[in-house]
Amino acid sequence: MENNLQAIQVGEFVLRQRVPQGEGPHPVLLLLHGLTGDENVMWVFTNRLDERYLILAPRGLHPAPSGGYSWHPNSKEGFATIADLQPAVNALVELLRSENFPQADFSRLRAIGFSQGAALTYALGLLHPHLLGAFAGLSGFLPEGAETVIDSRPLEGKTAFVAHGTQDETVPVEHARRAVGLLEEAGAQVTYCEEDVGHKLSAPCFRGMESFFAGLDR
Repeated sequence: MENNLQAIQVGEFVLRQRVPQGEGPHPVLLLLHGLTGDENVMWVFTNRLDERYLILAPRGLHPAPSGGYSWHPNSKEGFATIADLQPAVNALVELLRSENFPQADFSRLRAIGFSQGAALTYALGLLHPHLLGAFAGLSGFLPEGAETVIDSRPLEGKTAFVAHGTQDETVPVEHARRAVGLLEEAGAQVTYCEEDVGHKLSAPCFRGMESFFAGLDR
C-alpha cells in the first residue's frame, strides 16, 4: 500500500489517519464529518486531493440519536451554536499537536467539513484562526453566535471554499449564502459553488474543491 492507512485512538478521539511515505513533516488535512457520520465517511473526498497530505479524520465525540456520531450532545435541538461546538473545538485544539502526530506540519493545516462538520470547521477557524490556513465547508451552516467574533476579522488572509445544493432539504441553501457573507466579513477570501443538488457535494463543486486545494501551494 502506498500510504500508511490505519485507525487509531488519541486521547478521547478515535480517528482514521493516512500518513504519506517519507519522513515529513507533512501538511495536514483534517476531515470533519456531519451528523450521524464517523471517521470513515469523509474518505471519499480524498480521492483526488494531494497525496502529500497527512490526513486525520476524527470521529465525533457523542453518539447521535439516529446512529453514528455527533460533534455535540444536543443534536436533536436543531442547528448547532458556537456554544454547542465549543467543547469539540477545544478537544480538536488539544488533538492537533505535534506530540500526537510527530510527522505533521500543523503550520500547513487545512480542513474539509461536511454539514455539522462544516459548522465545526467554521467555528475552529473563527475561534482559533492561527491554527487553520484554509478550509472547505460543504453543505453546512455557520453556527449561531459566530457573529460575535466576526467584527475583529479573524479570518483576514485566510481562504475558504463553500459548496451547497439548492435542493438541500437538510440544510437549506440560505444557510450557505449567509455563511459566505459572514465569512467574507470576517476577512476570508471565499470561493462559492452552488449547484442544483440535495444534501451532497455535486460533481462540479467537487472539481471546484479539487482546484481550490491544488491552488493553495502554487
